[in-house]
Amino acid sequence: MAQIVEGRGCKDCTLCCKLLGIAELEKPRATWCTHCEVKAGCKIHGAHPAECRDFYCGYLTNAALDERWAPTRSKMVLAYDEVHAPRLSVHVDPARPDAWRKEPYYSQIKRWAVAAAQQRGQVIVWQGRSTVAVLPDRDKDLGEVRPDQFIITSARQGPQDTTLDVFVVDGDDPAAQALRARKDASEAETS
Repeated sequence: MAQIVEGRGCKDCTLCCKLLGIAELEKPRATWCTHCEVKAGCKIHGAHPAECRDFYCGYLTNAALDERWAPTRSKMVLAYDEVHAPRLSVHVDPARPDAWRKEPYYSQIKRWAVAAAQQRGQVIVWQGRSTVAVLPDRDKDLGEVRPDQFIITSARQGPQDTTLDVFVVDGDDPAAQALRARKDASEAETS
C-alpha cells in the first residue's frame, strides 16, 4: 500500500474521479464518475471499487512534488504503474489540455521521460481521449488509445546510442500478449 506524505490528503479534490477510467464501473477516462459529488467525494465510499480504494495519486505519495503539483492546482493527476512498463501516467483535465505543457510541469515531465527511458519505461500523457508519449527527444501523439490496446516501448540501437519509440498495439498482438502475461505473473506474485 502506498504511503501518503504527511500533511497531504484529498481535501476537496475529486479530479481522479473525473480523469481516471474505472473498469469495474465501466467509467471511461475523462468523464465524471456518476458516484462522485464534485469537490466533496465519493457517494458510495466504503462500497467503492478496489480500483478506487487502492489509488493514491502521485501528489499524495511523492514528497518531492510541491504544492504546484496538487491536482486542483496543476489540473493533472499523476499515477505510477510498475506493471505496464514502468509507467508514469499524467492524466490531464480535458478542460485544460495544455496544462502539462506549461512550466514548471513540462520540464519536470521531460526529466521523468529521460529517467524512464533508462529503464525502457514510459511517460504517457492522457488528455481526455488523446494520448501523448513523452520521450526524451520528442513528444509523440498516439491518438486515442482504447482500453483494449497496449502502449509498447521499443528500442533500436544506432551507431552511437539507443533510440526509443512508443507505439500502440491491439490486444491480440504478440507484443501485447507478452505484456499481459507479465502483468498476470506480477499480479499472481502479489496475491
